[in-house]
Amino acid sequence: MFRRRSGADPEVLETDQLPDGSLIPVRQAGKGRPTPKRSEVERRRREAYTPPPADRKAAAAQRRTEQKRRMDAMRRGEEWAIPARDRGDVRALARDYVDSRRLILSEYILFAFFVLVIGSFVAGLAKNSTVILLIELLIVLLIAGESLYHGITVTRLARKRLPGQSTRGITWYIAKRAIKLRSTRIPPARVARGQAI
Repeated sequence: MFRRRSGADPEVLETDQLPDGSLIPVRQAGKGRPTPKRSEVERRRREAYTPPPADRKAAAAQRRTEQKRRMDAMRRGEEWAIPARDRGDVRALARDYVDSRRLILSEYILFAFFVLVIGSFVAGLAKNSTVILLIELLIVLLIAGESLYHGITVTRLARKRLPGQSTRGITWYIAKRAIKLRSTRIPPARVARGQAI
């Protein structure tokens, strides 16, 4: 049987003899070390578990410290601190697009619900439920239409700037971010209003 010559290889441990009496080196089979057990590999992969403090006040202080550290890291844009649903270049582009808009109706339209509730008690709109239903339907249609418009715009931008990346669910993601006030959005806005994206 013919074998490949390996020259002065440090892994060569055996030799084969040809019919003419000459020796050829043979490479050692395997990787030269035992395969680690799965339990050892998983143990190395796991992070060290530190049990929470027995004192409730100390545990609450520890949670607050961890949340503050994560929030600070999120504001700096560190990937590990961003929730899984917000990761990726397409989602970052969508966030920047929404945060850069000067006027997003969805952000302020929630105030219309409060006005509607107060008006239904003060102005006697509760007697005419058809009017309330029509106003609520109009608000929902405005939010849906605006979200669809922004979703199409961001999808086009993503296909141009980030070809090959998935834009699935981007319209719903934009709608959820747009209805929140800018100061309450997580991850926090990293672009100024009116800034070019």
